[in-house]
Amino acid sequence: MPAHEVTGSALFSGFRALGLYSNHLPHVLRYHARHREFYVKKLGIVAVSNALPGDISCLAADRMLVFAAVGPDIYAFARNKEVVHRYLHAHSSDVHLLLVLGDTLVSADRDGLLLVWDVPTQEEYLRLTFDPTTFDISALAHPSTYLNKVLVGSSQGALQLWNLKTNKLLPAVDVMGIGLSSGRILLHDIKADKTLMSFTQDWGPVTTLSFRTDGPPVMAAGGPGGHMAFWDLESRRLVTQLRNAHHSAVAEASFLPGQQLLLTNGEDNAIKVWVFEQEGGVARLLRSREGHSAPPAFIRHHGNAGRDILSAGQDGTLQSFSTIHERFNKSLGHGSSNKKMTKKMGLTFEEILLPPITCFSSESAREGDWDGVVALHRGETAARTWNYQRCTMGKHRLAPPLDRPNCGRLNNVHSTAVDITSCGNFVVIGWSSGHLDIYNLQSGIHRGSFGDPTAHRGAVRGVCVDGLNQRVFSVGGDGLLRTWRFKTRLHDDPAGPLHLDSPPSMLRLHRDSGMLAIALDNLSLVIVDTETRRVVRNFLGHSGKINDLTFSPDGRWLISASMDCSIRTWDLPSGCMVDCFLCEAAAVSVSLSPNGDFLSSSHVDSLGIYLWSNKSVYSLISLRPLPSDYEPMTVSLPGSSPSHDEDVQEVGEEEEDKMASACWESREQLDRRLVTMTSLPESRWRNLFNLDIVKRRNQPQQPPKRAAAAPFFLPTVSGLQPSFQTLGPSAVDLELRGLSSDLGPTSQFLLAFLRMVEAMLEERRDFDLAQAYLALFLKMYLRQLSQDPDTVAMLLRLQGRLETIWAELRSSFDQSLCLLAYTKSALL
Repeated sequence: MPAHEVTGSALFSGFRALGLYSNHLPHVLRYHARHREFYVKKLGIVAVSNALPGDISCLAADRMLVFAAVGPDIYAFARNKEVVHRYLHAHSSDVHLLLVLGDTLVSADRDGLLLVWDVPTQEEYLRLTFDPTTFDISALAHPSTYLNKVLVGSSQGALQLWNLKTNKLLPAVDVMGIGLSSGRILLHDIKADKTLMSFTQDWGPVTTLSFRTDGPPVMAAGGPGGHMAFWDLESRRLVTQLRNAHHSAVAEASFLPGQQLLLTNGEDNAIKVWVFEQEGGVARLLRSREGHSAPPAFIRHHGNAGRDILSAGQDGTLQSFSTIHERFNKSLGHGSSNKKMTKKMGLTFEEILLPPITCFSSESAREGDWDGVVALHRGETAARTWNYQRCTMGKHRLAPPLDRPNCGRLNNVHSTAVDITSCGNFVVIGWSSGHLDIYNLQSGIHRGSFGDPTAHRGAVRGVCVDGLNQRVFSVGGDGLLRTWRFKTRLHDDPAGPLHLDSPPSMLRLHRDSGMLAIALDNLSLVIVDTETRRVVRNFLGHSGKINDLTFSPDGRWLISASMDCSIRTWDLPSGCMVDCFLCEAAAVSVSLSPNGDFLSSSHVDSLGIYLWSNKSVYSLISLRPLPSDYEPMTVSLPGSSPSHDEDVQEVGEEEEDKMASACWESREQLDRRLVTMTSLPESRWRNLFNLDIVKRRNQPQQPPKRAAAAPFFLPTVSGLQPSFQTLGPSAVDLELRGLSSDLGPTSQFLLAFLRMVEAMLEERRDFDLAQAYLALFLKMYLRQLSQDPDTVAMLLRLQGRLETIWAELRSSFDQSLCLLAYTKSALL
């Protein structure tokens, strides 16, 4: 099928998202009875559900199911993955609250409709309607030890206790903790309508409340600034505070029943476990899973294995995400200025934080000896080094020489481009003043400058060093591409610098092939051959600013991402665009792994890093040039919505252990999607095709001797029901030759044999045995079969069947080999 006829991308398919852990939705705890845990020991991903058609608005869970609301609809997942129940079209507006009480599910929408469902039968048995102007439902709670009771809270401050079985409004009989938008926390006896005690937190509305159940009477309260407060209910005082527990609002805090552990999650894409083991009720961070709290702006694969992706986020952090397992993720932290000086000056940690990283360069060749990452911060003059192995900020601050005029931050000079040499010893940094400098990474010493006095008249917009440390290439705001000698730092342009049609915005080099890719401000892409210093390709097609470029490992493809929401693949040998697809949000950075199996991308207003699998790695793809009027299709980000051809099958509600232990019982359950091999020994069939050669090779050198007579008690007569598959190679050869006779027409016997082989292929049984029989059969009768129209038609039908089955097998083999190679590379 031509590339322009497919939907979406012909080259890439969505694989999965990295670095997504939490959002503004409160978490729910689910106790696993068999494992006797809440899955907080490692905070690892246990299961990933099937995708829903929209964003989830709220969650609830019991011991069997997980409920999720999407718009006005509710879905129930079994085993945290499969949709088994659907509650559709009952609500007319978005559902924003869910509560589970035993076999009962309570749901409330924005219009004041509260529905009660019976989970086993999926039937609605109670409907309550509230007027949002007088009672806008804002919270649902189930008082402990009270059967079939639900407490409904409103944004107006009123509370109502309802019996879901009798549909009656009841007086409350318990004390409830209530958090208000004003920051007040009330412990209120609702039956007596009396406030027992109250607290006030200074950092705004109360977003969550939780009570400790392992002994000490402590209440935890969270706020919109990410702070936590812990109150002693006996002494009625503040015990301790946990400042900056999260970088944004605390969505939910839950004390684990009977344990000194507190689980929190926030809108900052973090989920954390705190332990209370110190005196005074002070909490210590036990473990966490964190991603970027602001969208990542620049990503690159680190190392030659392609397993780790370095990501710089707008939150100012530098993180590493593993494509193998999340336990290999690293956080290199947030950049900060000189901590020793700040301590002397009495500054806080927030006051010494550096701005977000705009771009970086990394090299793993010498990262075990010194810092291997150099990052540029927004508006900062100096570049900073980072150490990947120690997961810390490095010790060097690479700033322009002090004797250079107009080099400081006061003159609005900042770093704009960076590249580390392949040996890991040097780094080249460009500045907005047009200067281009080289530094030693081990010592951080300035080793020289390119140009006299500057490399470019405008800001340096891109720099790269070839693989042998012989030449340095730079582009600037003056629209020039310059080539420099690495050692002497002199011009290496015999014909002068290359004048570009428009000022460049970035520069990328494929070191093995020597091809330079330059993105220009006129939205075009230019490919320059560094040997001939000539423009060899010019690509047009983007309608928005080009955000990033990446080469394929063999240098054949150039992949570009633009603000027009497209990701395009350009074939350099043919000079054509061979693949293009649109994303829901524009990709701001892309990086293809060193082995070419995955393309990673980060997008506008998205906290995750998305992996796209390269189809050409595990299947044959014919890429053709796309026409000039090609209209790309929009492809959903991995995991954001289900595929159009995906059919989620409903299954009945069963016990979790029974569902987990379910397995295939027979081959028929596989719907003939697998192929079985014969269980006969290879000596029975493997050499059928070369039986003549085997017989000649095995002829005895001496006449055979007569065997001794067998004892009288051993049977010498074969059974009465011989089986065709029990024959040896010589017997099979004899039987096949007996299908043809000189006594009359024999096509019916030949057709019968071909039908037998077709039946074996249809049932996909003894696939290798059928191939051996068919090879010997065609060797004997191919000329005779070609003269009979019936057998020719049968052979053509058999050929189509064989090609179909082999294509399916080859695809399965390729996928298995790709997965095996990926697993082996992950273990190295």
